Amino acid sequence: MPRPLWTGAISFGLVTIPIKVVSATENHSISFHQYHREDMGRIRTRKVCEIDGEVLSQEEIGKGYEVAKDRTVPVTDEELDRMPLPTAKAIEIVAFVDADGIDPVRISDSYYLAVDGQVAAKPYTLLRRALERSDKVAVAKFAWHNRERLGLLRVRDDAIVLHSMRWPDEIRSPESLAPRETELDEDEVQRAVQLTESMALDDISGFRDRYRDALEEMLAAKSEGKAPPAAPGEAEEEPGKVMDLMAALNASVERAKETRGEDATVHEMTPGKPRTRKKTAPAAKKSTAKKTAAKKSTSKKTTAKKTAARKRTAS
Repeated sequence: MPRPLWTGAISFGLVTIPIKVVSATENHSISFHQYHREDMGRIRTRKVCEIDGEVLSQEEIGKGYEVAKDRTVPVTDEELDRMPLPTAKAIEIVAFVDADGIDPVRISDSYYLAVDGQVAAKPYTLLRRALERSDKVAVAKFAWHNRERLGLLRVRDDAIVLHSMRWPDEIRSPESLAPRETELDEDEVQRAVQLTESMALDDISGFRDRYRDALEEMLAAKSEGKAPPAAPGEAEEEPGKVMDLMAALNASVERAKETRGEDATVHEMTPGKPRTRKKTAPAAKKSTAKKTAAKKSTSKKTTAKKTAARKRTAS
């Protein structure tokens, strides 16, 4: 089990569950050091007092709050520990809500809650079963790193997970970021829906960090004195080029089906061109005019023939 980050209890009504908080995630990012280009010497960050210029150790550094310019109030860890905070040593459940009612943008880091001793096994299992059967999640308050936080408790496999959440006033409104009203053709919307269906997955556990893999490969090659592997060439988009949205959607659906090994035949869907009477009316009038002129011409020729025949008969 990873090293516990915090030890306390879950307060569930009158039930107390001793728990240990351990991180639910691991950071696999590759870290770099800063160095001097000329001689490869390490560059280190040092904490220096701006008054006497001395380099300080962590034990010599304290906390303080600047209440005004050139005036700082010192605050000790002991004073923070004595703060009258009911959630200082407990994760206090304050409500149960539907999971769909929690905005994912509010969720931050995730932690597993492990039982702290055999005495916690029964109440821990009780809370887990209650969450499973009710199909709800628990909203809780807890204090950590000198501030009270909002948390979300839910079940993952056989463990209870704590997600730290942001307070409502910490979420910025996206109102100013939303685009203005844009006209979309219904065929474009249907093709976009088809693309979502073509890319649908039941399990995303197979995804890997390809950038990290490539970075490890490059570092391994450089450590052995070899040239880094060449990056695959990609076609660059012409800057300022106007996108044909329907063509892009059609191509995306085709590629998604090919990736999944399905029939990649795509029936092109293009926006229908509106038909108006204004465009067809002149053609109809022109055709009618031709027919009327033809009838008049034929009538004149027939009349002329009859008149000529009468004159010959009279003579």
